[in-house]
Amino acid sequence: MKPNTAHHTNSKSKRNRLRKAVASVLLLNMLCFSLVPALALAEGEQSNNSAESSNSQSTTTQTEAVQIPTAESLDLQVKSAILMEPVSGQVLLNIEGDTPFPPASMTKMMTEYIVADLVKQGKFSWDDVVTVQENASKTIGSRIFLAEGDQHTIKELYIAMAVGSANDATVALAEYVAGSEQAFVKMMNDEAKRMGMTTAHFANSTGLDIADMPEKFRTPGDQETVMSAMDVAILAKYIVTDHPDFADFTAIPSHKFRERDKEPIINYNWMLEANKDVTNFKQFAYEGLDGLKTGHTKNAGYNFTGTAERNGMRLISVVMGTGSEKARFVETRKVLDFGFNNFETKQIVAPKATVAEMESVTVKKAKNTSIPVVSDEAVSFVIPKGADISTVEAAVQLDSETFTAPLQQGSKVGTVTYSFKPDGMDQTLTKTVNLITTEEATKAGWFTLMMRAIGEFFSDLFNGIKNLF
Repeated sequence: MKPNTAHHTNSKSKRNRLRKAVASVLLLNMLCFSLVPALALAEGEQSNNSAESSNSQSTTTQTEAVQIPTAESLDLQVKSAILMEPVSGQVLLNIEGDTPFPPASMTKMMTEYIVADLVKQGKFSWDDVVTVQENASKTIGSRIFLAEGDQHTIKELYIAMAVGSANDATVALAEYVAGSEQAFVKMMNDEAKRMGMTTAHFANSTGLDIADMPEKFRTPGDQETVMSAMDVAILAKYIVTDHPDFADFTAIPSHKFRERDKEPIINYNWMLEANKDVTNFKQFAYEGLDGLKTGHTKNAGYNFTGTAERNGMRLISVVMGTGSEKARFVETRKVLDFGFNNFETKQIVAPKATVAEMESVTVKKAKNTSIPVVSDEAVSFVIPKGADISTVEAAVQLDSETFTAPLQQGSKVGTVTYSFKPDGMDQTLTKTVNLITTEEATKAGWFTLMMRAIGEFFSDLFNGIKNLF
C-alpha cells in the first residue's frame, strides 16, 4: 500500500505544479493584455491632445462680427441683382436672381469666353486675320463700321467687342470661329449647359433683339436671348477663373481701332478704376474694378456686370433692368460696397490639418499599421467680417473599410467635408477636400507578419476564454 500512496502523492504534486504553471501563464497574459487598452488609451489621449493643438492652430475664434445689412436696406433700383465670390461660387446677395431677363450686350461675355478659350487651346491665334462678311457689315447698333471685305486680326476685333461693345466685330468673330453666326449660337448654348446655367438661351452672338439682326441672317423663331442674373454671374465666374488675363481687354479705358479714326473707342464701363482721373467718369470710378460688360436695349433696360478685387478678394456684381446709363453704375456701387464692407475671405482650416478623431488610418500588413492622415489643402470661406468660426464641423468619409500595404505617401484614403453656418447668413457653407497619408506605409517582413498573426491568435483565444466566464 505505501508504494501506491507515494505514487498518488507524486501525481497530485505534479498536477498542482501544472495548475500553478497554467495559472501563472494566464495571469501573465492577463497582465500583458490589460496593459494594451491602457497604453492605447494613453496614446489616444496624446493624439487627441495633438489634434486639438493642431485644430487650435488652424482656426481662430473672432468676436464682434459685422451685422450684415438686409437686402431691403440697400434700396436697389433694379429688376434683379446678384453678388458672387467667384472662387467659391458663394452668392452673397440675391434679388430675383433666378428670373430670366434680356441681357442685351452682356450676351457678348459668352462670345468673349468662347473666343478666348479657343485661342487658349491653340485652335486660333490672336494674330489670325479675319475677313469681314456680309452679316457683320450689315449689323447695326453699337459698332465700328466694318465693311464687307475688311480684314482685322482676332485681337483687334476682340478689343473692339470688349471695350466698345461693337456688334459688327462680335459677329465677325462668331462667323470666323464657327463658319456662321447660327453655328456659333449653338456653341454658346452648349457652353451655357456645360457651365450649369439654367435659364440662359442665346439667339445671337451680340444680344440684339432678333428683329434688329440683318433680315437675311436672323435667327428662326421668336425665342429671344435671355439670362437670369445668376446665369450672368456664373458666366462671369468662368471668365475670371478660366481666363485671369481678362482685364488685359476689359480694363482698357479707350482704344483707337484704326489709325484713320478721328476718335478712339471709349469703354462703356465708366466704373473702371482707370477712370479715377477722368473728369467725366471719376465720380463712377471704383477701386479695384477692372471689368466686365455693360448692356442696353429698349427691352432690357440698362444692365451691368462688374467685377472688382480688393485685399485679395474678388467679387462679381450683376444688376439688370436699371433705369438709366448712370443708374446701372450707382446700383453696382451699392452691391459691391455691400460685399467689400461686410465680408472677407477667411481661411477656416490650414493646409495639412489633422481631423479630430481621425488622425490616422489602420493599414494592414504595414510595418507601422497606424498611418497619419491630413487634409490635402486649405479651406477658405467668404464670411461676415469678424464671424466666430469655432463652430466649423468636419465629416470624414473613408474610401474603403480597410487599407493594405504598400501605400505611397500622399495616397488619398478618403475625404473630409467642412461645413459652417455663419451668423447673419442663411446658407451653410461647405467644402470637401481629400484626406491623404503623410508617410509611406511599407509592407512588413514575413517574420513580423507571422509574429503579429501569432499575437492576434492568442489575443483572440484569450478573449474567447474570458467570454466564457
